[in-house]
Amino acid sequence: MMSCDIVLVGVGGQGVLTIGDLLLRAAFDADVPASFCPTKGMAQRGGPVKVEMRLGREGVGPRIGEGGADLVVGMERSEALKGIRFLKPEGTFILFDHVWTTTGAMLGTDPYPTLEQVTRRIRDATPRSIVLDPAELPSVNGRRAPENVYVLGAILGRSTVGRLLDPKAVERLLAERWPEAEAPNVAALRAGWRSGR
Repeated sequence: MMSCDIVLVGVGGQGVLTIGDLLLRAAFDADVPASFCPTKGMAQRGGPVKVEMRLGREGVGPRIGEGGADLVVGMERSEALKGIRFLKPEGTFILFDHVWTTTGAMLGTDPYPTLEQVTRRIRDATPRSIVLDPAELPSVNGRRAPENVYVLGAILGRSTVGRLLDPKAVERLLAERWPEAEAPNVAALRAGWRSGR
């Protein structure tokens, strides 16, 4: 069976754990073996968040060592730097270039990386990468699409995850979980899928 080992990194409030949960539920619905390990930072919003998960592999735990991930997703620019070490040389990196400026960076006491610095580090690690611009999030009926669902679409469109899990099944999961937000969620998922292809 095809498999994909995934590391998601970001900050609290971005929906990183929700992406992992949706992938896990879609895997269970498709009878794809899956394991999942979330790690949350101290701050409810802005603290570091990481998800490690394995899809399509039986009898292994969810923890992924350095150089072991087929796919790394960075949901925040500076946190993305922490995810690079987990990526296999032939792996795929998806960066959603959200900027969460720390207090130290705002005060000028701590450096904050530029997009160029981060993408250079990613390109040094793998030739297979994509950068998603938050400004490209679609709107439906005046409502901005959720960034985590947009990134989920890119995951399905850019990696082997889209061959392990049916994107239509993920759309159905979104509709079941948030029926009142079905239109913006499906639009976000499809836009992310197109951006990742």
